[in-house]
Amino acid sequence: MTNTEQPEKLEITCNENGPYIIKNVSEMISTKGKPMATKDTMALCRCGQSSLKPFCDGTHSKVGFSGEINSNRSKDRKDSYAGERITIHDNRGLCAHAGVCTKNLSSVFRMKQSPWIDADQAPVDEVKTVIDQCPSGALSYSVEGEEPVAASSQTIITVIPNGPYKIVGNVEIHSVDAFDGASNNTRTLCRCGHSKNKPFCDGSHWDAGFEDA
Repeated sequence: MTNTEQPEKLEITCNENGPYIIKNVSEMISTKGKPMATKDTMALCRCGQSSLKPFCDGTHSKVGFSGEINSNRSKDRKDSYAGERITIHDNRGLCAHAGVCTKNLSSVFRMKQSPWIDADQAPVDEVKTVIDQCPSGALSYSVEGEEPVAASSQTIITVIPNGPYKIVGNVEIHSVDAFDGASNNTRTLCRCGHSKNKPFCDGSHWDAGFEDA
């Protein structure tokens, strides 16, 4: 691939009550942080019970896995918090509750306060850096009304230990409605089988005690 060529779009199909079908992934990183062998097309577990994690072994059909969205999920709504120099956008319906924002910039992302975001409490560059680290795509920002177009030179799937799949790159997820205002450059997809917001992670793996082993 030359510098002027665009990477192939990572295509993800969520089989009904079955695995993720993955095409065109450039790289896949294991729970140990090491590169994994990839194929042109792969089936990744999303029921949480495969004996071949992260790959599907057909267990979903034996355990009655359902890929349906729970009606109690967080709402798909883009909220905006305007500061003097930057506006922060947030869609709680996509949040994986990884804590990247609250742990790294608690002056801006304020737990148990209302409103929970105050865009003026840190330098703009710090705000951008933390938002760029958001694994789910729930957070984004705009400056003077313009949102940056994120672009990755690779499509990478990282298997988070005891957690979701982190997807980075030029991504298209089939059979799933686009979320309001969300970036297509990063996503977290459930692999424990318990998310109320399938196929997206909502942090349910913690309550479910999900483990890779």
